[in-house]
Amino acid sequence: YANNLLYAIEDSGNPNEVVVIDSLANITRTILITNVENTDWEDLTFDRNGNLYIGDFGNNDNMRKDLAIYKINQTDLKSDKVNVAYKITFYFPEQTDFPPKKKDLFFDVEAFFEYDNYFYLFTKNRSRGFDGTSYIYKVPNSPGHHSATLIKKIKTCSDYHNCAITSATISPDGSKFILLSHSKVWLFENFSKDNITDGKMSELNLNHYSQKESVCFKDNDLLLIADEKVKKTGGYLYQVSLKSFQ
Repeated sequence: YANNLLYAIEDSGNPNEVVVIDSLANITRTILITNVENTDWEDLTFDRNGNLYIGDFGNNDNMRKDLAIYKINQTDLKSDKVNVAYKITFYFPEQTDFPPKKKDLFFDVEAFFEYDNYFYLFTKNRSRGFDGTSYIYKVPNSPGHHSATLIKKIKTCSDYHNCAITSATISPDGSKFILLSHSKVWLFENFSKDNITDGKMSELNLNHYSQKESVCFKDNDLLLIADEKVKKTGGYLYQVSLKSFQ
């Protein structure tokens, strides 16, 4: 979300496009990304300068060795066709088998944000015996190939359908961030700039289940959440105030 516009993507099997949507849910245009492929795009984030980043790191089977993040310059967002400004590739040093054993499928990613010149990635646990564990990785926002740094392991809850992480976002003032699942959000606050994992983690129940796949802050309080259309359900955009949970 930026300048009263929503930016959206589709995942694997879909065009290399960013869709721009106005506040009335009208698609205003699409931006064709001409020099990369949509292997499995999963999440978007902006930096403080208004540059857009595409997370091409969907990894359901934990087999990929081409995980990437693409930068789109803020000045190119008004164009209909753009090249990525630069490409960031990375790997998880904790992953040694492709794929790992079924009890160790920790390396799918659908959620990230950019903060203070680093990307923070939150893995989607696909392991047999799911227990809510998610790895938090840190990757520098600079072109080239990087080793992702594991900074913490967290646990959400123990039911895969309600507790697997599908998106992440950080507030415009950088004071809090959100992780999303199909029915919950986790709010992180009171963390230090040097360690986003040292603050308070709170589980907030949305009291609504659907295939929610994306979340962003509209301002420092309001969240926008979107779900995928599955048969006759979903395909909606929701607005939620964090104050409503107090």
